[in-house]
Amino acid sequence: MNSSKQNFFSLAKHVGIIMDGNRRWAKLNGLKNIDGHKKGAKNVKEILKVAITCKIKYLTLFAFSSENWKRTNKEIQDLISLLRFFLKRRIKELLENDICLKVLGDITLFPSDIIKDLNKLSEASKENKTLNLIIAINYGSRQEITSSVKKIAQDISLKKINVNEINEKIISDNLYTKGLPDPDLIIRTGGDCRLSNFLLWQSAYSELIFIKKFWPEFTQDDFLSAIKEFNQRERRFGGL
Repeated sequence: MNSSKQNFFSLAKHVGIIMDGNRRWAKLNGLKNIDGHKKGAKNVKEILKVAITCKIKYLTLFAFSSENWKRTNKEIQDLISLLRFFLKRRIKELLENDICLKVLGDITLFPSDIIKDLNKLSEASKENKTLNLIIAINYGSRQEITSSVKKIAQDISLKKINVNEINEKIISDNLYTKGLPDPDLIIRTGGDCRLSNFLLWQSAYSELIFIKKFWPEFTQDDFLSAIKEFNQRERRFGGL
């Protein structure tokens, strides 16, 4: 990594990335879908490096949507195998780089060994401070908000709170992201200009950057360009 990247500082403390385009990249290059997912997974390592040098404290990656279960059984199994491979091979690496892993989403649908490894890595890395890596797997924002509403309704039924006490903080505290800051910036690769059920509540005032490149070809320089664009934007949060 050159010195210009090493000296670059991001004003965004929390960046979310919708890593889109793995399958289309594979098709364009005459490869199988799984090859696109593998290349995309390798790319995560490169983006983590530059995120750390930019002093970003939270990086949320949309890795597996709750809608992904609609894909073919073969592709689902390929994705699960890739997640298993990533967890087995990257645990030591994440710990050595002072990265704390957090998981967003309902992981109960995954095989028991993956659940065990996710919990193991989250626990082993919880004191790490350099970067919080937040992986959204089996995640959907509408699912998350619905879950929050159910929790609040249960608290009302148990008379822990009353309806008039419900506010934005109570809703936020019942989301998967409790304790995490809202994303300053959300980047989506692959050319589509939508959030696709990603952090809908949390992104109310996030800056959005949409990039045509597919995720497997998204580079450190592309990431830096997005951060530089964010640094130049004026954020008013609804004010004048």
